[in-house]
Amino acid sequence: MGAKIIALLGSPRLSGNTAKLLEEAIRGASDAGCEVEKIEVTTLEFSSCREIFYCREHETCAMKDDITEIYEKFRNIDGVILATPVMTMGIPGRLKSFMDRFQVYFMAKYMRGKPMVPESKRKSRLGLYLGISGMNVPFVFDGAKLTVRAFFQIIDVKYWGELLIRDMDTIQDLSTRPEFLEEAYRKGNEMGQILQSSVT
Repeated sequence: MGAKIIALLGSPRLSGNTAKLLEEAIRGASDAGCEVEKIEVTTLEFSSCREIFYCREHETCAMKDDITEIYEKFRNIDGVILATPVMTMGIPGRLKSFMDRFQVYFMAKYMRGKPMVPESKRKSRLGLYLGISGMNVPFVFDGAKLTVRAFFQIIDVKYWGELLIRDMDTIQDLSTRPEFLEEAYRKGNEMGQILQSSVT
């Protein structure tokens, strides 16, 4: 059985440049023998966290929607590939709301001291961040990286690698820059191989 990875697409453009990067990383991880499930966050039906703190005492959220069954999926995976554009110097609101709903994991780990991720998996789970930005400024990914790192930490995933591409306003179409797509494949494949070695 292959290592299990969830690939999160945070872009509202399901076939845009971010999606192209993610597809290559998925292909790389799959070629390494991993089982990859893609989740297009903007197609999910869910509400933003309302901080009613039901999850302070329970391993789920009081709100029942598309995220309810996703909580269980995240417990037993081996890795996460997260792909998102930068919007307003951060990540898109829908993806941020998705992450905020993992307050369930935060409460379990930091408030009750009983992480939802099995102890056997906590030290081996890896995360890969793929990001694009229209702007070409040195600090454009700072806010997004902090958010992704925080999310990974909450769900017990080590921030293993990244591929960050600036100046998309000039590049426009990643299909014209195959070296970036090849790098996404390489990183997905490398992470997949590492994860495979940890589960076999």
